[in-house]
Amino acid sequence: MTSAARVLLVSLLLVMTAAPSASAADGWALVPSGGGRPSFYAEGAPGAVLQDTVSVVNRSGRVVTVRLSGSGVPVAFAAARVRVPARTRADVPFAVSARGDRRGEIIARDQDGRRAAVPVRLRVGGPALSALTVEHVAVRAGRITYDLVNRGTTVLVPSLAVQGDGVFGPVLDRAPRALPVRLRPGQRLHLAEPWSDRPALDSVDVRLTVTAAGGAHDSAGASALFVPWGAVTGVAGAVVAGGALFLVRGLRRRRRPAGDGEALESPCADDELTGAMT
Repeated sequence: MTSAARVLLVSLLLVMTAAPSASAADGWALVPSGGGRPSFYAEGAPGAVLQDTVSVVNRSGRVVTVRLSGSGVPVAFAAARVRVPARTRADVPFAVSARGDRRGEIIARDQDGRRAAVPVRLRVGGPALSALTVEHVAVRAGRITYDLVNRGTTVLVPSLAVQGDGVFGPVLDRAPRALPVRLRPGQRLHLAEPWSDRPALDSVDVRLTVTAAGGAHDSAGASALFVPWGAVTGVAGAVVAGGALFLVRGLRRRRRPAGDGEALESPCADDELTGAMT
């Protein structure tokens, strides 16, 4: 058992003394292993793992093959496809991550399309924690891309502020605004911030600051060097562009403390920008 599973406080909920099975029409059933349970229930800390076993009981006189899947909850099975001989039972271990209060099902479908399901309920215990991180900030063609990760136990609606400082002063200053996303515990989203009026020639440090209710706060940044290569041609143009590049880099080094780096960003083909995209 993993350390996360040890932290998990697992409670197997007994709703009734005689647990009904989720049966298909041709004589097989899907049930929690061990008997006496109509469903799976667990409480634990965020990120902990419930490990349990589901059984496919074949009461018919022929072989049954079923495929297992999860709906509404993230389930990982030891085997997603199970072949069950006549009048036997197959026990399949599985694991579910506790990333917030969730309701769902474990579903089995046989080769004829018949379906059976067992309910699953997860509950995150402990104190509410509001925490998030902003990661992988990068300046790309007309946008600033980044990841948001919910590191706490509550659903977050984050707000984003964006600042950018060039060689001669600020070039980007956007006040905090709520993003059109809801971030579930443990969820990661890849987002993009449009920046169509970026400078033609400059060295810019961009910083993103993200906040949410409950005191969640984080910031991260990236550097980008803008040079109008497409506007210059020939040997003379290359000399001018090279001189401009040298000048901008020199000014940037003077403004930065020792040890700061810089990155030259090139255009990247991504999905169509919608302001905040997943």
